[in-house]
This record gives sequence, structure tokens and C-alpha cells, in this order.
Amino acid sequence: MMNAGYEVTVGVPGLLEMIDTYDRPGVASATGAYTTTGTYACGFEDKPMKRIPKTGAYAAAGVGYAGAEWSVFNVEAKGPNAAAGVGASAGSASARAFAKAELASASACAGPLRAKVGLAVDTGVDVGLTGLEVKVLGTGVSIGRQMSISLFGSEIGFTLW
Repeated sequence: MMNAGYEVTVGVPGLLEMIDTYDRPGVASATGAYTTTGTYACGFEDKPMKRIPKTGAYAAAGVGYAGAEWSVFNVEAKGPNAAAGVGASAGSASARAFAKAELASASACAGPLRAKVGLAVDTGVDVGLTGLEVKVLGTGVSIGRQMSISLFGSEIGFTLW
């Protein structure tokens, strides 16, 4: 199982973070019901997703997840789920705290571009030197390095650098 539908990194990959994923091998997974919790701390390792220092903790549970990733590309579909987490990243010089409950969603990322269609009540904040993201009940904006707009869980956005 890849990330089982929870966010474990801070921010969204941009050109800088692509150094963490350009050589990521292709994997695909699917699962029914799942629960997971964990912590992470990594950085300065010459391995995909571990080059840029980051740390955090998360918990998630849901029913139905399918996803695939390869290099800088990622797609996933999720059924009902809930997640919460906190994290910090040196790559985006930011700290993040979030909680979400989602009925269903489908999303795709290609490097710095991303789109998601779903129904969710994400609530949280991501504050850093390069921008600010605020969401309340799935609706919000991200301004700065990351630019996005969200409405009740559907989102479109991109990362500038």
C-alpha cells in the first residue's frame, strides 16, 4: 500500500521537490478497509522521498483506496475516509496541521500541477516562509509558492517553484 490515502508530507511537490521523486519507481495498490498511524523523520538520504528534510505524524482510516505513482506522477481514488496530521518540511520551509473527512475523491498530480474532484471537509493550515494555505470545511485558498483554490473538497492548483 502506497500512502493509503493520507498525507504524510508537507506541501505539494514543486520543481524543488521533484528532486525527491524523479527516480521514484512505479507502484500501484488498492485496498478495502484500512487504518494506519505513524510518524516520520527523514532527510539528506539519497533515496526517493527522503532527500529533503521533513518530519511529522499522521493517523488515517477509510474504506476503499486505489492509487498509482511513478516518477513525478501520481493518481488516486478514495472512498469514505478521515485523516489528521501535523508536519514540517525544510523544502517548503513550512509547518502544517490538518484534519479531514471525505466522502469520495479522485485526484491526479503531474509534477507541480494537481487536480482533485471530491466531496470533503478538509480543515487546516499550512504556514511557511513562501506562502499560506487555509481551508475550512473543504473550501479555501493557497497563496504564495503554492497557488490553489478549493471548494467543498474539489481543488485545482499548481506550485510555482
